[in-house]
Amino acid sequence: MDLLLVSLASLLAGAIDAIVGGGGLILVPALFATFPTAPPATLLGTNKSASVWGTLMATRQYLQRVQLRWRTWAPAMAAALAGGLGGAWAVSVVDPGFLRKSLPFVLGAVLAYTLANKHLGREHRPLVSATHERLWACGIGAVVGAYDGFFGPGTGSFFIFLFVRVLGYDFLHASAAAKLLNLATNAAALALFTAKGHVWWHLGLPMAVANVAGSFMGSRLALKHGAGFVRGVFVVVVSALILKTARDAFFA
Repeated sequence: MDLLLVSLASLLAGAIDAIVGGGGLILVPALFATFPTAPPATLLGTNKSASVWGTLMATRQYLQRVQLRWRTWAPAMAAALAGGLGGAWAVSVVDPGFLRKSLPFVLGAVLAYTLANKHLGREHRPLVSATHERLWACGIGAVVGAYDGFFGPGTGSFFIFLFVRVLGYDFLHASAAAKLLNLATNAAALALFTAKGHVWWHLGLPMAVANVAGSFMGSRLALKHGAGFVRGVFVVVVSALILKTARDAFFA
């Protein structure tokens, strides 16, 4: 029964994550509720062992339909991976508590800006040259990748928002690019968790199958309905993130 419950959660998480990120909102709480006595690091590692494969599936689906410049996004993936490793190291020496209380307000600002600019991310109009785009993508990848390794909640939403706001991408292209960078940060995190023995593979493998199935469905929905649909899901997910992070920071 436990395996069925977490696999269903992984299916739904994969679908949401493929569209706009935020699958951890579903899968991580499901793991903690189902296995309340397990070490947190093991549950987080097991989550990564499933989500990384769903992210890979979503990335593949997007890249079949959405054109991205590899000269921009290959080095940005490397920067995100390096940032993720650096952030994971930093959390061992710095308390991330200060981020816990500021995160709901940062996400609130992102949501308010998105709602106030009704046409934001509806059309794909890159704002900078290819060279500057590469520099911005690497910078965003490194900074948000470090945040992902250090703390984590809302990583996909931050990637998407910055690609829309800074690079002029629509939400569909931004989500595709975010999947590439999330793939790098998830792979870095999974490598660290695996090296430290914090993965339950007997759960991770069936959860990975469910997550891949969910990612396939979610990415197909995003590609079928376009940037406006992704924007709508983005607003819903960021709103949910604000509620969850505020509860964790101030009412836990």
